[in-house]
Amino acid sequence: MNYPELLKLAVKAAFIAGDEILKIYTTDFYVETKSDDTPVTLADKTSGQLISKILAETNIPIISEEEEILDYSVRKDWEHVWIVDPLDGTKEFIKRNGEFAVNIALVKNNKPVIGVIYAPFIKDIYFAYQNGGSYKITQHDMVQELTKKNLSDHLFEFSKKLPSQKLPKTYTVVGSRSHLSREVNEHVDKLRNLYGEVDMISVGGSIKQCWVADGKAHEYPRFGTTMEWDTAAGQCILEESGNALIDLGTGLPMVYNREKMKNNFFVAKHRFGESKQ
Repeated sequence: MNYPELLKLAVKAAFIAGDEILKIYTTDFYVETKSDDTPVTLADKTSGQLISKILAETNIPIISEEEEILDYSVRKDWEHVWIVDPLDGTKEFIKRNGEFAVNIALVKNNKPVIGVIYAPFIKDIYFAYQNGGSYKITQHDMVQELTKKNLSDHLFEFSKKLPSQKLPKTYTVVGSRSHLSREVNEHVDKLRNLYGEVDMISVGGSIKQCWVADGKAHEYPRFGTTMEWDTAAGQCILEESGNALIDLGTGLPMVYNREKMKNNFFVAKHRFGESKQ
């Protein structure tokens, strides 16, 4: 399995989907409510269809938030599977604050081996592949130029390896803009007992995991409902940058293509910030 080539295909899919998401973003789009009371828009559906069409050429099964998920009796024997969130941060998309992303991960034997997170509005892309490291391209003009070029020749031309910066001197926690909870506040209080001052920053969508991988924050705790497609891509980016996403139910790295796809609570943690814990 050629992971660098599959990574390039996933990046291509993310860019194409991101362009379509932005076209819808500027319209008066309709918001539906799914059976689980979460919102969905035309952008979610269109992005999902485009990504699935592109990834289908790999002949690897796809699990996508906006498509029917096959029974575990079928999925359990898959060695490789794509796990996709076509529009992570739908609530932020609806609020029009720009903090949404496309998540694409490839999982092998329950472990993420490719991760792509692309935030099309702010033109940030983070990506990683197993034993290849984690990277980012965050300058708008560079991403714009990259989308016009042959990805196989230019994907790494403008990228920086993660982490690209030193951790803040003050212990820093990144939290969800739309999902802060009592449990998170209690967790931050415990961190204050350990570290003294703690800075809290908020941002929407899966980009939070990337900020931890890049050294902008020490950790991202999540004590609320998430699904596999919310974390698979980010976990690969975290792990390939030397960091971790820990399932608080097991105390181990999160695994994927489980029978129940709802995640336990978790914490994304910068390894260099663990000395006191």
